[in-house]
Amino acid sequence: MQTFTKANRNPARLANRLFSTGQSSVKRSYLYVPSSSDRLLEKSLTVKSDVIIYDLEDSVSPATADKESARNRLHKFLQQRSDIPHSERVAVRVNDVNSPFFQQDIAHILQFPSVRTLILPKIHSAQDLHFASRHIQQTYQKHHPNVETPLRIVPSIESARALWNLGTIAGWQSEHDTLHGGAISGLLFAAEDYCADTAIIRTRSRQELLYTRSQIAIAARAFGLEAIDMVCIHYKDLEYLKEECVDGRRLGFSGKQAIHPTQVEIIQSTFVPTDQEILRAAKILHGMQAAHASQKGAIGLEGEMIDAPMIKQAEKIIQIAKEAGLKIPKVE
Repeated sequence: MQTFTKANRNPARLANRLFSTGQSSVKRSYLYVPSSSDRLLEKSLTVKSDVIIYDLEDSVSPATADKESARNRLHKFLQQRSDIPHSERVAVRVNDVNSPFFQQDIAHILQFPSVRTLILPKIHSAQDLHFASRHIQQTYQKHHPNVETPLRIVPSIESARALWNLGTIAGWQSEHDTLHGGAISGLLFAAEDYCADTAIIRTRSRQELLYTRSQIAIAARAFGLEAIDMVCIHYKDLEYLKEECVDGRRLGFSGKQAIHPTQVEIIQSTFVPTDQEILRAAKILHGMQAAHASQKGAIGLEGEMIDAPMIKQAEKIIQIAKEAGLKIPKVE
């Protein structure tokens, strides 16, 4: 990863530059950074992940002293970088709503306007979200009464009960005004916790998780949310990571969690349309424009019949490609 030079030793200045410029608007990679390590917190400033999740939960020892220490470290880290603008790159995973640490996590971390996304682990029902929202609202009323955009809330699906209640979780709305109570922006799948809860045996084939992952991706799309796929635990096996990313994108996921910086580039290059997909989409839109001008509703393209549903698919591909900063070929 990038190191500090004489020209950029000011951490706040570097943070401001990296967190506010040159970033794709597409959220593909979500990298966890343990908040228990000052070294990793500093290194996070140079990571190119679309979203950085500062973690207070699973990557921190469950001991009370360690939880408090990690929270204080993250609080100090964010406080020292108070000039970072509101950034959709900055997320925090707090401890779950039923833990003794949740309320203090919220009170300490949401003081900082740079935190725009909150990952809520172990969300089993809409009631858990209402509980979280009440504490979010209290903190926002105190520290950000004039906030202009709602906090992005991403519930983590990691139990049989959560999957059973998936529709009500995805469709949840705060009992308070959205600006102060937060709004759902995505669904995240925590596969290891889910397997522990359901007694599912996870294999490299991922076959046993196909139903669950499909349900989460579909629910997310039904409510206009991001769908964030599971962590690839084989973090040193980049070929397998690539395979898992391709599989996740085919299922409809928009991005994927990462536990190591080496995973970020593969995730970001996979959760976007391929060059071939972009070219085909451009040909479809060009061909259909000409067809509509001739009062035709369908065309033939390279042996395929192209009609309205494929136009929608092509438009989506081009939209994502543009948001990711990819080149759109001109088709004559």
